[in-house]
Amino acid sequence: MQRRSFLRHTVTAGAAALLPAASLWPQFSPAKNRQTELPALHGNGQAFSLQAAEVRELASALSGPLLTAQDAAYGEVRRVWNGMIDRRPALIARCTNIADIQTAVQFASSHELLVAVRGGGHSISGKAVCDAGLMIDLSLMRGVAVDTASRTATAGPGILLGELDAATQAVGLVTTAGTVSHTGAAGLTLGGGFGRTCRKFGLTCDNLTRARLVTATGDLIQAGEEENPDLLWGLRGGGGNFGVVGSFDYQLHAMDPMILGGTVSFPFEQAAEVLRNYADFCTGAPDELNTDWTIVAPRGQRALVSVEACYIGDEARGEKLIAQLQSFGKPLVSRIRRMEYLKLQRRIDSSTPHGGRYYMKSGFMPDIDSGLMNSLLEQYRLTPGMTLVVTFQQLGGAVGRVPLDATAFSHRDAAYSLLVMAGWEEPAADASNIAEVRRYWRALEPHTQGFYVNSISPEDEPRVQANYRGNYARLAQLKSRYDPANLFRLNANVKPVAG
Repeated sequence: MQRRSFLRHTVTAGAAALLPAASLWPQFSPAKNRQTELPALHGNGQAFSLQAAEVRELASALSGPLLTAQDAAYGEVRRVWNGMIDRRPALIARCTNIADIQTAVQFASSHELLVAVRGGGHSISGKAVCDAGLMIDLSLMRGVAVDTASRTATAGPGILLGELDAATQAVGLVTTAGTVSHTGAAGLTLGGGFGRTCRKFGLTCDNLTRARLVTATGDLIQAGEEENPDLLWGLRGGGGNFGVVGSFDYQLHAMDPMILGGTVSFPFEQAAEVLRNYADFCTGAPDELNTDWTIVAPRGQRALVSVEACYIGDEARGEKLIAQLQSFGKPLVSRIRRMEYLKLQRRIDSSTPHGGRYYMKSGFMPDIDSGLMNSLLEQYRLTPGMTLVVTFQQLGGAVGRVPLDATAFSHRDAAYSLLVMAGWEEPAADASNIAEVRRYWRALEPHTQGFYVNSISPEDEPRVQANYRGNYARLAQLKSRYDPANLFRLNANVKPVAG
């Protein structure tokens, strides 16, 4: 596609509500400051300049606003959840519909422009935003429609998990939706998607039944069990490698809005005993129960060990299971009770606020062996001003009954996902705190397999191929079909097959 030809395609795609170019782009008005070019980057990192006329055409073709650094909203919109990420796109296209997505993608493709795609903006690695490229911002597309007859929900790509949960739970339905309600559903889904109901209902990606995707050429296609099923396979864990999803259809399941949930906490001195009991308990736990074992030391203060439970089955049986959790040691406090599922889904929101500075490592494991236990506890250190959280997320159940090659997400044989996440506020502590997490992770990593693509860090990127295991070759073929020029590269990137 020639650079100037993208506009006639976007007009036929249904772009409306034309915006006055002069009000959007005063910095490009020759009468005001004579600036006629905007510095930008190609996807391969080469610098070039966008012409003012081209940018004005893009602004006119979008129904949503187009922002540059001169616009008042630019500073807020470019920010993502992780405060360590401070990148400045050349352009931000705030899409309000799928036609806007097509317009933005066609513009980026015709200019070979570096592209970042933002849904909820919660990616810890900050891949939702780029320097000197185009951010395709989907955060305004947050609609959701629930069909109770078919037990499905159709959600926009900017919807947050709390909004999806609220819409489905209002009619007694649910789909697996993470553990922090201000996370975006799009990234969670495309990377796999753990949550407090995954042992019963599967990963979020397992519940994805259809997606409407804008490819690198700007074409809109549908991926489902009957139409482009190979692409649906890739979207179930393959991340944003194949295009920009404009809407997601999810399978829903009946679930009482009231569940048995909460946490029981123990002193750190009992960590080894509690962890051994937890590992033994998980081997026989029913699918209806999800438990996470966590060490947390708020801002380097006294560390505590806690076990969070979410039980969605028979209440009498649940009470017996909770009693077992409470017997793992001598609890300091137990706050497990009958409560709203939505309240449990918001439980840790305040401890992961937007703008905090975060760094994370992750890995999967088939069990919790003694070597891991020893390394985890012996190497754990308190750092003033930094909150260090170590979590075993229980998997298995419905997650593990899906064949390894049935979806792009391949870590079906894992019994746990191990997450080590640090958070702090002072920018001056970035380097030392990251170094401390890496030091700790070096002791744990030999006991893990692969990593969760939604928590990818820069040093993980060379391991993407190995991480997808036997599924990588099929993913690379899909990439070659739908994005042969690797326009969508800011992700756990799958490379197109050469030639």
